[in-house]
Amino acid sequence: MSEPVEVAPGVRRITCGNPSPMTAEGTQSYLVGRREVLLIDPGPEDAAHRAALLAALGTGRLAAILVTHSHRDHSAGAPALAAATGAPVLAFGPHGAGMSETMRRLAARGGLGGGEGADEGFAPDRLLADGDEVATGEARLSALHTPGHISNHLCFALEGEGVLFTGDTAMGWSSTLVSPPEGDMAALMASLQRLAARDDRLYLPGHGGAVTDPRRLVAEQIAHREARAAAIRAALAEGPASAADLTPRIYADTPLGLHPAAMRNLLATLIWRAEAGELRALGEIGPDCRFAPA
Repeated sequence: MSEPVEVAPGVRRITCGNPSPMTAEGTQSYLVGRREVLLIDPGPEDAAHRAALLAALGTGRLAAILVTHSHRDHSAGAPALAAATGAPVLAFGPHGAGMSETMRRLAARGGLGGGEGADEGFAPDRLLADGDEVATGEARLSALHTPGHISNHLCFALEGEGVLFTGDTAMGWSSTLVSPPEGDMAALMASLQRLAARDDRLYLPGHGGAVTDPRRLVAEQIAHREARAAAIRAALAEGPASAADLTPRIYADTPLGLHPAAMRNLLATLIWRAEAGELRALGEIGPDCRFAPA
């Protein structure tokens, strides 16, 4: 059972024991406050992690469970924790909420794949719109709608402290998976630009350690995505190709076990650049659809 670690004034982090190539050492849950506690991301349905969270509450009252997004490693633990404490579950919406018109259209057409780790049954008790606040006598959190990794993703700003809980939008250990239709590269880039315009001093992400230089991290993440798009343009100059065709070329230095996730990121980038008019799809968009320069 993970012990709480204080990572910012009034903020404790508890790491779930669900390490993997996609979750780093595990999902990070954050407790804000001690008498009236706001919990960000309860993690997966995991009895040991739930016990650790309840033990960390001590004599405090859990005022609310805030969920960054509806992937099972972040949200599936919410129902049991809510039942144990009586705390309401707050989030942007159920799985698929906030999806762009382009992604809704692609999802309705079918054949796109995606849905990795989806918590399809996620049902928050209260919806949080962009800019909504959740406050106790100890802390005030503001919700920022930051779609991209997934359409219903929220970050939470700890007002007055310069601390941003970034979920899976911006992490120091890895770039995030963007898997259409839930994932949307155009939306992610807009969300990163939004974070770049802020003046946060500390990021506390859903996986990996605290980020002490947020501006640099966001600039690096934006540059990374733009470099991938440039590599795709260069590859397509040699002839039309699909995301599956491009994966071993663009991700030649990536372990083969991560190629399925890399292919989803490539597909998201192809759709993003096609939306921008830079590329064109030679057929119905999907994992096997070939793209060419516009």
